[in-house]
Amino acid sequence: MKLKLLATLLLSGSLFSIEAQTIDKVDKPIDLVSTLVGTQSSFSLSTGNTYPAIAMPWGMNFWSPQTGKMGDGWMYTYTAEKLRGFKQTHQPSPWINDYGQFSIMPMVGNKTFDQDKRASYFSHKAEIAKPHYYSVYLADYDVKTEITPTERAAYFRFTFPKTNEGYVLIDAFDKGSFVEVLPREQKIIGYSTKNSGGVPENFKNYFVLEFDRPFANVATFADSVLTDGRYLVQANHVGAIVGFQIAKPGEQVLLKVASSFISPEQADLNLKELDGTTFDERVAKGEETWNNELKKIEIEGGSIDDMRTFYSCLYRSLLFPRMFYEIDGNGQVMHYSPYNGQVLPGYMFTDTGIWDTFRSLFPFLNLMYPEMNLKMQEGLANAYRESGWLPEWASPGHRNSMVGNNSASVVADAWIKGVRSADIEVLYEALLKGANNAGPITSVGRAGAEYYKELGYVPYDVKIHENAARSLEYAYDDFAIYQLAKALNKPKEEQEYYKKRAFNYQKLYDPATGLMRGKNKDGSFQTPFSPFKWGDAFTEGNSWHYTWSVFQDVEGLAKLMGGHQAMGIKMDSVFTLPPVFDDSYYGFPIHEIREMQVANMGQYAHGNQPIQHMVYLYNYIGTPWKAQYWVRETMKRMYTPNPDGYCGDEDNGQTSAWYVFSALGFYPVTPATDEYIVGAPLFKKATVHLSNGNKVIIEAPDNSDTNKYIHSMKWNGKNYTKNYINHSELIKGATLRFDMNAEPNTTRGTAKGDLPFSLSKDDM
Repeated sequence: MKLKLLATLLLSGSLFSIEAQTIDKVDKPIDLVSTLVGTQSSFSLSTGNTYPAIAMPWGMNFWSPQTGKMGDGWMYTYTAEKLRGFKQTHQPSPWINDYGQFSIMPMVGNKTFDQDKRASYFSHKAEIAKPHYYSVYLADYDVKTEITPTERAAYFRFTFPKTNEGYVLIDAFDKGSFVEVLPREQKIIGYSTKNSGGVPENFKNYFVLEFDRPFANVATFADSVLTDGRYLVQANHVGAIVGFQIAKPGEQVLLKVASSFISPEQADLNLKELDGTTFDERVAKGEETWNNELKKIEIEGGSIDDMRTFYSCLYRSLLFPRMFYEIDGNGQVMHYSPYNGQVLPGYMFTDTGIWDTFRSLFPFLNLMYPEMNLKMQEGLANAYRESGWLPEWASPGHRNSMVGNNSASVVADAWIKGVRSADIEVLYEALLKGANNAGPITSVGRAGAEYYKELGYVPYDVKIHENAARSLEYAYDDFAIYQLAKALNKPKEEQEYYKKRAFNYQKLYDPATGLMRGKNKDGSFQTPFSPFKWGDAFTEGNSWHYTWSVFQDVEGLAKLMGGHQAMGIKMDSVFTLPPVFDDSYYGFPIHEIREMQVANMGQYAHGNQPIQHMVYLYNYIGTPWKAQYWVRETMKRMYTPNPDGYCGDEDNGQTSAWYVFSALGFYPVTPATDEYIVGAPLFKKATVHLSNGNKVIIEAPDNSDTNKYIHSMKWNGKNYTKNYINHSELIKGATLRFDMNAEPNTTRGTAKGDLPFSLSKDDM
C-alpha cells in the first residue's frame, strides 16, 4: 500500500479495514507511535502500567497528563474521565512511584488549588499524545493545553476563551515545598521535595516558570489556605495561582518551565534549552529528534498494527534509564548525587530496574546506542564511587526492590559488545564487591552472600525470601563476571573461581520433579513443594518460570533434564499446562498472576521477565522451528498498539525491547556473550542503521501471518544454518535473508554446530 494512502487512512482513523495488508516504508515513524499504549492499567491488572511520557530520548524530565491524585503511582489511566493537571514526572513505574514532581493546571473562573475541584473532564477524541507533543481540550474550562519538551525543560501553550478569570496554577505537592512569585520577571520559582525514597536528606527539585505576559493577580496557597496577594510561601504543601485577563477568544498564554536537582541557578540555565525558539519550532525540533532516532530502524512490509506496535515499543525503549545529569555554565557535565547529596562532575543515569532491563534493554543499547551506554557506564562507576555499591534498582538512588546482582550483566555485556569504558577497573572492582557481600539493603550486593559462597545457593530456610531466584541469578551473574575477567585478562584463578560458581544452578535442580526448587541449609529440598506456587522461593513467578533461568548453560540444563528431547517435552508443557496458580505466599493473586491467567498461553507468563527468554531456548536443543512458532505467537498475541497493548508491566523498556529484538528476528538470551539467538522476523524488510555507519539489512519477502517458519537463511548471500548470530560480525554490516514458509523446516538448525553457546559445551 502506498504511503500517501496510509497517511490518508491514519488521518481519517480508518485503520481496521487494512490490517491484512502490508504497508511500505514510512518516512515519519513518529506518526505511528502511540504514547497511550499500556495506559489502560490498574493495581490488579497491568497492560503496561505506563503513562504517556512527553519527553526527549532519555530526557532528564518527563511530562504527563495527570488523572490520578497527588502521590498516586497511576498518574494517568486511560479510563479516567478527568484531568487534574500536567505533571513533571520522573516515575519509572507505579510500584516505585515518583520524585522531583510538580503539577501545572490552567483554569477559568475556578480559582482553587483543590485537586478534585480543579479537575476537568476531557476526552481522548480531543487528545493528541505523541512523544514530542501533547494536546488536550479541558472541557470544563474551554481551554486547550499543549506541551512540547526538551531534555530538561518544556514549553506550554494555553489557548483560553475570552475571560477576566484565566488562571494557571502550579502545585508543588506536599512533604515540604516552596514557591515565590516574581511579578516583575513574570516568573514563579520554588522547589518540591516529594519523593518515594532513594534520595538524600538535602534532596530538592528546583523549578522555574516563565510566562510571556504579566500577571493580573497573584495568590499562593499553603496547606489548606489560599491567600490573595501573597508572593512567597513555604510549608508542607504549597503552590501558586497567577491570573490573566484574556481579551478575545483563542488568545494564548505561553509558559516555559524547567527544573534542576542542583540549584535554582541551574534551573535557570536549564530553561535556556528553550531560548530562541517558538512553541511551534520546538515541536518541529522534537519531531525531528524523535524521527531521527526511530528511523535508525526502518521497517517495511508489515500490517499497520504491527508497524504501530513496533514503533511504539521502540519509543519506550528510548526513555530509560534517564539522564540525571545537567550542563553547568561552563558547559561541563555535572550531577546532583542521589547517593550522597553532593554536586559532582560527570554523568549519572537513573530510573531503571536492572532485574528487568539487563535482559534485553541494555543489550539493545549496546547494539544501537553504544555511545549512550558508554555514558551510562560512567554513571554506574560514579554511583559506585558515591555509594559504595552498584545500583540494581535506581530511582533516583538505591531502592529496595527486586533481587539479583544483575549489574554484573550490564557491565560485562557492554565491555564484551565493544563499549569500552575508561572506568572498567572501577566497575570490575564494584562487581567483585557486589558478588561477595550483602549490601545495606537486600536489593544491593547479594542478600545471603555468605550462604551462597559456602553452599553455592541461598537456603530456603534461613529467612531470605525468594532464595531460589536469587541463587539462579547469582550463578548467571558469576558467569558475567567470569566473561569480563577473561576479557580483561584477570588472574586465571580469579577467572576459574567465577566460572565454577556459574555452575551453581545445578544445586537447585530437583531430578524428582525436573524443576528448580528451593533447598534447605542441610541440603534437603523444601517441603512441601508446588511448582505452581508464586513467590516464596521465587520472585514474581513460580518454578515453571524460573527453571529456565540458566542463560549461561542451557546445554547443561538439558543434561540435567535427561537430554534435548526431555527438555523439549518439559518446555512444551509450559504451554500445554492450564494457567493454574498457588497465590498463598502473597495472600491474593498479584497482577502478574492475573496476567498469566488471562493470556491463554498456559504457564507462559510473558508479562513478567523471568520467562521472557524461554521461547528462544528451543534453539539450544535443535528444534528452532518451535522457537519460531512461539516467538511469533507471543508477538501477535501479547502485544498490540492499543491502550491495553502489553501483557504485563512494560518495565522501563525491557518488554518493549523484547519486541523490537524479536520483530527483527533475533534476541540476546545470554548477555555477556557475543551471540544473539535467531527467532522469526516479523516484517518483510528491516534496515538497521548502526552507529558506526554500517547497515544490517534483514529481508524476509515471503513473510506473512502464516509464513512464520524459517525455511532457509542466508548471511551475505551464503547459506546459514546456525541458530545464532554473532554481535561482532553483525556490527560489520550484513544482509540477512530469511526464506519464510508456512511449514516448519525440521532439518535446519539441528546439527551440533548450529546450537548456541552453552558454558558446559563450549567453554570447558
